[in-house]
Amino acid sequence: MSEPTEFTIGSEVSSSDGPCGELRRVVIDPIARALTHLVVEPKHGREKGRLVPINLATPTTDGVSLACTTAEFEKLDQAEVTQFIPGGNGRFGYGQDQMLSWPYYGLGVGSLGMGGVGMGLGMQAPGPVVVTNDSVPEGEVEVRRGDHVSATDGAIGRVRGLVVHPGDHSVTHVLLDEGHLWGQKRVAIPISAVKDVEDGVRLNLTKDEVRDLPAVEVDEPD
Repeated sequence: MSEPTEFTIGSEVSSSDGPCGELRRVVIDPIARALTHLVVEPKHGREKGRLVPINLATPTTDGVSLACTTAEFEKLDQAEVTQFIPGGNGRFGYGQDQMLSWPYYGLGVGSLGMGGVGMGLGMQAPGPVVVTNDSVPEGEVEVRRGDHVSATDGAIGRVRGLVVHPGDHSVTHVLLDEGHLWGQKRVAIPISAVKDVEDGVRLNLTKDEVRDLPAVEVDEPD
């Protein structure tokens, strides 16, 4: 049975000094299993939707009230659909076309043997391989789904999402998409191997070093 929706799709959304638009979608964090943002789209012109942090929004009998002005609303981040994973499983009471998910993943326990993500991860490649990784707070990693990923000797693919520790929400790996150089192999790049993210994701590893990373299993967002 689905949980009741707190914010109704199609509701009128207003700021403290005027209308902002209509609630079109919600965004969830699959690791925290919580709503994080509302996607509010203006009814006029060609303005793109805005990502409204959930702590600014309050459901009312007339719609949704925002704790900001119209000018502040217009400065919020644009809701770029390509940044998210579409759809949901009804857990929050929303349909497939009403829900987006941040591209955050947890590490599965299949062939991994969880030993504490970011503090020593036991993975089996053909034999046990221990990889020790740094971890950084989620909000401090400016990486988006679809960003280009480059090794020291050339491009290797695009970002599929971020692997996030379910305990402390720290980012431990960058997950390559299905179109990387090694086909269907799931490759998770340790965050310690990320050199910078100023123009896509640049690694301090070569293509061969990335190829030799052990395959991983990830828990897909719902």
